[in-house]
Amino acid sequence: MTVAIIIAGGSGARMGQDIPKQFINVYDKPVLIYTLEGFQKHPQIDAIEVVCIDGWHDVVWAYAKQFGISKLKWIVSGGRTGQESIRNGVYNLEDKVGPDDIIIIHDGIRPLVDETVLTDVIIKAQEHGNAVTSLPYNEQIFVVDDEVSTTKFIPRETLRRVSTPQAYRFDLLDLKYHEAYEKEIGIYGSHYTNTMMVELGVRLYFAAGSDKNIKLTTKDDLEMFKAYLKSGKDNWLK
Repeated sequence: MTVAIIIAGGSGARMGQDIPKQFINVYDKPVLIYTLEGFQKHPQIDAIEVVCIDGWHDVVWAYAKQFGISKLKWIVSGGRTGQESIRNGVYNLEDKVGPDDIIIIHDGIRPLVDETVLTDVIIKAQEHGNAVTSLPYNEQIFVVDDEVSTTKFIPRETLRRVSTPQAYRFDLLDLKYHEAYEKEIGIYGSHYTNTMMVELGVRLYFAAGSDKNIKLTTKDDLEMFKAYLKSGKDNWLK
């Protein structure tokens, strides 16, 4: 079985709106529903769990019914941080899935997840036990020396940009979240599942990514999302 955990527990303060950004309507549909539709339509996704900000659970159930998200099986309350929200979602599945099942973790505010990206992250996780969506880094990266200058750069060939979706066998995922919170490793600041895994000694495997898989953090990101929805691929592009 393959289960998607969709993280929608944040308040979205940086968007500067009156409601959490995952519930902002874009062309009469909430951002979160665009995200859920990508998983609903994928043939290898069996069930969806949403980790949601308190007070919005009933809204998510209502939207799921309205927009035909029939794979939604569970809604779990988020935590104080992104890591706590993911942990809550993982722990909720302990009596619901098997050790070999693949669990995909994805940000609810990444509404343009591609079917081919989902497929590849599932395949790689089945092969290796985990997989993280990634892309080459195309810009030059310099190391700050004294805040106004630098003498050192990092070769971009040694770098990969990693985001969600990420996929893990459930036995690995559950084991490592318990270990992380018992040892207080990889759970603070901007840590996510992938960085936590590395800090706990797990080798991660790369899966395909997409530049279209943007994260809606600011109003500019929202405008870019709208542009993607309105645009079509030119026939002459290969």
